[in-house]
Amino acid sequence: MIKLLLLMMSGLKLGKLLTTGGTMLLSVVVYAFIWGWRYAAGFVALMFVHEMGHYLAARQRGLAVGAPTFIPFVGAWIQLKDMPHDAETEAYVGIAGPLLGTVGALLCYFIARDQQADWLLAVAYSGFFLNLFNLIPLSPLDGGRITQVISPWLWLAGVPILMGLMFWSPSPMLILIAILAGSQVWAAWGKRNDPAVQAYRLASMETRLAYAACYVALIGFLAVMTYEVHQTLELARHARMR
Repeated sequence: MIKLLLLMMSGLKLGKLLTTGGTMLLSVVVYAFIWGWRYAAGFVALMFVHEMGHYLAARQRGLAVGAPTFIPFVGAWIQLKDMPHDAETEAYVGIAGPLLGTVGALLCYFIARDQQADWLLAVAYSGFFLNLFNLIPLSPLDGGRITQVISPWLWLAGVPILMGLMFWSPSPMLILIAILAGSQVWAAWGKRNDPAVQAYRLASMETRLAYAACYVALIGFLAVMTYEVHQTLELARHARMR
């Protein structure tokens, strides 16, 4: 009986590994047809690093969490099997993804500059941009989870940002995010005076200021790096066209 239980447990672990590895491989193959295998592998690897930030933070806070799952052109996510008990825990798990994702993108950036590898520089740019995009203060994006402990009113600042992105570069994914974000904002407005919601968001001023400082600093750093790498890639593209 014990052997059977151990076999079942190992099978479950193998199933999680196959789910993550299989969906990662599928994403790499799909992206490779469009951008080439090197960029595709690097891009998916950075998404994995981002999701592992969430995963490790959730495990650190004692939350049961599933392995990352990938879907091409949608992205990746982890499934929280235990919901956070308060907004600070949700913010902690939320900010860990962009933080570790930024470290991964920064590592790609330094290697690309040292090796003069434009494809890897493009991977770094994608990493910086996607982590910056994820910090838009709207749920279900990471920024919405982080700003909830600072002030849920910051969600209102995310609405014009998302609308501007939809106007600048419309896509089905942005429309889906807008629908999900709109429902979240509407639900939050309806429950703004709910004692349970207020208790969930209760945090000390020191905690709010600490998360606000980290959030603003991360946005500023990612914005600068996204712009700098974009300019570098543009200069390299113009140089090749001459």
